[in-house]
Amino acid sequence: MATGRTHRPATRSRGIPEATVARLPLYLRALTALSERSVPTVSSEELATAAGVNSAKLRKDFSYLGSYGTRGVGYDVEYLVYQISRELGLTQDWPVVIVGIGNLGAALANYGGFASRGFRVAALIDADPAMAGKPVAGLPVRHTDELESIISDNGVSIGVIATPAGAAQQVCDRLVAAGVTSILNFAPTVLSVPDGVDVRKVDLSIELQILAFHEQRKAGEESGPAAAAAAPRPDLASRPAAPARTAAGAGSGKGPDGDVPAVMPA
Repeated sequence: MATGRTHRPATRSRGIPEATVARLPLYLRALTALSERSVPTVSSEELATAAGVNSAKLRKDFSYLGSYGTRGVGYDVEYLVYQISRELGLTQDWPVVIVGIGNLGAALANYGGFASRGFRVAALIDADPAMAGKPVAGLPVRHTDELESIISDNGVSIGVIATPAGAAQQVCDRLVAAGVTSILNFAPTVLSVPDGVDVRKVDLSIELQILAFHEQRKAGEESGPAAAAAAPRPDLASRPAAPARTAAGAGSGKGPDGDVPAVMPA
């Protein structure tokens, strides 16, 4: 079976923009759900809604794949699943190592979605000698002393780092030196890698902070109209008080400027 070390996806050589590449998994997820329901075709509007994008952007993205659909019919679901899977390199086997088998690493190891999406967990690696040999998700944990040989023996090009922040850079350096060229980083730190190595960072605290920002903004928008109504108008607060009406002004019905009443009659 082919491994990730010898077969790389063709998206970069074909000039597909990175933003489009980032949306392809969204389309694939939506299409896979349709395929599981035996839906044969889907319109661009329906698929765009399912993927959370607008239909014009979807059609533009698919044009990079050479897929334009059929007017009045839409897109063939099974063919699009194949096309996108091929572009993402998911029609082949990608062996992956997970380094750091704490709570998060163990949860990742037990995630059932890897195998169905073209990824095979080749090894689980941890620095704790007490973890060595313990089964997690059906695989024995191996010590970090074996990292280089594991990568070489399994043709690994993708590594997942789930270690504490302080150990992440050292693990990253060893992965890269051993031949890993793509890293998914769950450690709460920024990794330094050489050119030619791709890093994707997953930071749950950052995602929660972004959600907190949106919650705060929504709360502000909800309280805004009431607060605005209760607040004094700055233009009125800074305006000098109108002079008292004189007897003459009262008799004429005009204000001090002679054209509008200073006080409207009751």
